[in-house]
Amino acid sequence: MALVLHSGNTNSNAFKTLIAAEYSGIQVELVKNFEMGVSNKTPEFLKMNPLGKIPVLETPDGPVFESNAIARYVTRLKSDNPLYGSSLIDYAQIEQWIDFSTTEIDSNIRRWLYPRFGLMPYLPPVEETAISALKRALGALNMHLASNTYLVGHSVTLADIIMVCNLWFGFFFAMTKSFTSEFPHVERYFWTMVNQPNFHKILGEVKQTEAVPPIQSAKKPSQPKEPAKPKLKNEIKKEVKEEPAKMILDDWKRLYSNTKTNFREVAIKGFWDMYDPEGYSLWFCDYKYNDENTVSFVTLNKVGGFLQRMDLARKYAFGKMLVIGSESPFKVKGLWLFRGQDIPQFVLDECYDMELYEWVKVDISDKAQKERVNQMIEDQEPFEGEALLDAKCFK
Repeated sequence: MALVLHSGNTNSNAFKTLIAAEYSGIQVELVKNFEMGVSNKTPEFLKMNPLGKIPVLETPDGPVFESNAIARYVTRLKSDNPLYGSSLIDYAQIEQWIDFSTTEIDSNIRRWLYPRFGLMPYLPPVEETAISALKRALGALNMHLASNTYLVGHSVTLADIIMVCNLWFGFFFAMTKSFTSEFPHVERYFWTMVNQPNFHKILGEVKQTEAVPPIQSAKKPSQPKEPAKPKLKNEIKKEVKEEPAKMILDDWKRLYSNTKTNFREVAIKGFWDMYDPEGYSLWFCDYKYNDENTVSFVTLNKVGGFLQRMDLARKYAFGKMLVIGSESPFKVKGLWLFRGQDIPQFVLDECYDMELYEWVKVDISDKAQKERVNQMIEDQEPFEGEALLDAKCFK
């Protein structure tokens, strides 16, 4: 009987066994047509693991569950396997780093992500604690890797396989470049390892996430009648063309980008000279869940993700997003210029972040509102009495 691994083909815990098998020359087959939530609920599967968790390895001598145990089993099928080192101290240190990567790296990444995936209740203090503990662990790992290419010895061991698979889950879903850049030796180690042939065969091309996923419970649309279909470019153009406009948006974006001094006198004055209130409208937005913004880089990534998802509106919009405050919770406020008198429907349909904000149309006849527009375009600090943590422009 061949070794059969019951898991989906994108599970980081299954990767551990598959990579160990590649290094060990052991044949492990991934079960065909595995469907999470279905395949692992069958009576046959529950006999192998009563908890219904994956992965599970089916062997001639019986099933094995728990990913680290499965990876150890496959590694030990090859006698004198270099993945377990060449001495007793190697073996002990490999086990040490396996435990470290499980309890200090993997567990904290999952404590951070599972609430955002909607798998656990989201509690900001819990997230902050998880991120703090993860940073502490990555700091220790970074220090070790400053003078070591591998975790133990001078070649890949099972400790590296398990560590990299745990890091993969973080790099792929939560740990953006701005987060990992604090740990350059971890970055070097991770990218070196995932490009090794045996890793690459299982992981494929690895891409680092550009934003932390939003909180699942907050981002769900409020029971739409039917799923919104992505709009084609010509449909978007038709939607926006219905509103004629004299203002040339690219001229304003160019003026904004090129003004380096006397911003009020040049850029702000130029904006109002160009502004066409019949063809365009201005909108203030205020994030509805500012009390959740307890971690600065998470808040910045949240805003960055929003701006990425707004890319479909680049030809028809200009925006400023301010992250406000010198300590948590941080406030997120924005100013947007849209073609037309309403927020374009295709933006509301395609960008789920829109409903995470309160939107108020600017009354430019109100001097206070007009001045607030000036301050937001200018990144004035302090803004409404508070320091600016960051200001991002969409243009």
